[in-house]
Amino acid sequence: MADMDPSNTLGAAPLTRGRDENLEVEEVVEIQDEQSAESVKNDDSSSKKDTKMVKKGGWKYAIILLANQGLATLAFFGVGVNLVLFLTRVLGQGNAEAANNVSKWTGTVYICSLIGAFLSDSYWGRYLTCAIFQVIFVLGIGLLSFSSWFFLIKPKGCGDGTLVCIPSSSLGIALFYLSVYLIAFGYGGHQPTLATFGSDQFDDSLESGMSSRAAFFSYFYFALNVGSLFSNTILVYFEDSGWWTEGFLVSLGSAVLALAAFLAPTKRYRFVKPYGNPLPRVAQVFVATMRKWNVVRPTNPEELYEVEGPESAIKGSRKILHSTKFVFLDKAAVVTENDRHGTEINPWRLCTITQVEEAKCVMKMLPIWACTIIYSVIFTQMASLFVEQGDVMNAHIGQFRIPAASMSVFDIFSVLISTGIYRHIIIPTMRLTELQRMGVGLVIGIMAMVAAGLTEIQRLRRVIPGQKESELTIFWQVPQYVLIGASEIFMYVGQLEFFNGQAPDGIKSLGSSLCMASIALGNYVSSLMVNVVMMITTRGGNDGWIPENLNEGHMDRFYFLIAALAAVDFVFYLVLAKWYRPINVDQDSVRGGTGASRQGAVVEELEQV
Repeated sequence: MADMDPSNTLGAAPLTRGRDENLEVEEVVEIQDEQSAESVKNDDSSSKKDTKMVKKGGWKYAIILLANQGLATLAFFGVGVNLVLFLTRVLGQGNAEAANNVSKWTGTVYICSLIGAFLSDSYWGRYLTCAIFQVIFVLGIGLLSFSSWFFLIKPKGCGDGTLVCIPSSSLGIALFYLSVYLIAFGYGGHQPTLATFGSDQFDDSLESGMSSRAAFFSYFYFALNVGSLFSNTILVYFEDSGWWTEGFLVSLGSAVLALAAFLAPTKRYRFVKPYGNPLPRVAQVFVATMRKWNVVRPTNPEELYEVEGPESAIKGSRKILHSTKFVFLDKAAVVTENDRHGTEINPWRLCTITQVEEAKCVMKMLPIWACTIIYSVIFTQMASLFVEQGDVMNAHIGQFRIPAASMSVFDIFSVLISTGIYRHIIIPTMRLTELQRMGVGLVIGIMAMVAAGLTEIQRLRRVIPGQKESELTIFWQVPQYVLIGASEIFMYVGQLEFFNGQAPDGIKSLGSSLCMASIALGNYVSSLMVNVVMMITTRGGNDGWIPENLNEGHMDRFYFLIAALAAVDFVFYLVLAKWYRPINVDQDSVRGGTGASRQGAVVEELEQV
């Protein structure tokens, strides 16, 4: 239990960073104990005996991580982009059931990001977390390739839209679900941790380091879409033609290559040690507040408790300056008579301002995060209803039939083009804040749903009686995919920058994972909406909005419903964005220390008070 006490877990090694202007390398000093740390400060020559100088970090190794992201994404989307068609064609599921299963699976992918972020920040560190989850990811794709080869694709080439597959055995179906959820667990735990690990390669105490970190998040999302480009063109064509196992094997090869690329420069990365479990720290603030509920909060924040000196009391974290939001939590930092006369610090009764502000940061970010969930409902339609919609449109160019899932290539091209515009035009000239960019993304997402609804109206008008496909060309879907792609850059890159930048040092990975968690809940909400809409619209023997035969439904109304809910959500978002105040880190502070010396210093300070 000692490691739950921030006064007992302040053991991050001090770092001495080289001030190279281009930040290509970082000089990291690994301090073995408190005495060697002091010797570094006072005597450079004697410090050579207790330290080891290593050049680490910078763009060279960040680019390797971007390559890892691209390869891992290629592997992931090689499975995910056509999953809805695999469920309908190979496993024989209905449209609504398949769409729901894809939404639940995609939601699981991103909810697992919270698990990865927690383990990364608290115990394993970012490097080890990335490595472990990538191994799980590789195992999942390997099992999927095996199960599809031996149990599911019978006869060979089935699931192409013409040749019907033999119903799968219970064992085959069980292996399939085990494999895809291993993939969800592995990729979900890896992605947000990799984003934060990449940003760790730059020193955010320098202006150039901050600029490089912001650029990294844009290129991170760029790499994601470059990786998915191959999956959404070549692989999707092979799988749509019934070559499912071959497509999964290509994904497996890409995942193995991604893991090898990640492991190769292990000794050259710039590492940040785990900060300890943040949950007890946040809980201590609320418990201390309740225990001091009747205590009068001082009007002068300087009277609140904070440790002396440049170090924070939280392991590895800089000090955070007092803010005026959720001021009732300040009571946790009020020093009472019991605190003054105690022989040791009880963190469940007295917290530092930094610890209180860490809890405040979480509370301030959560309402903003909640408003991004409806956008993720919009985003998830690309992997489910957009594909089902395209599958009943005229997708032929001569004798060649365009796979419905490959239409997402227009989303990818939109992302790639929008990234350049975003980085080199919008940010330098318009200087929008992260919150403003996220708002722009939500508005463009609403426009995408309206475009999808209008396309569905036109598709239904051109249905040929007795036929599955409408006469309307599948290229009518291009605007909705392009708009989704443009909105992603503003919303998801904005989220990565916002949640990572606004999260305190001790929960950086958790901040990055909030973006993925938003996608997770968006998928679950989408699945819930489909179920509720179908339950309501099928009353009285009606076919409902999303029936098995989409030509007899009204999917356009479902798209417009999402657009209307997003518009209401946008109003709430504007209010919360105006209310939000950013985190204010003490730039003169340093990462917190550890050991009995910290405990003694805290007790001594309280006695002086």
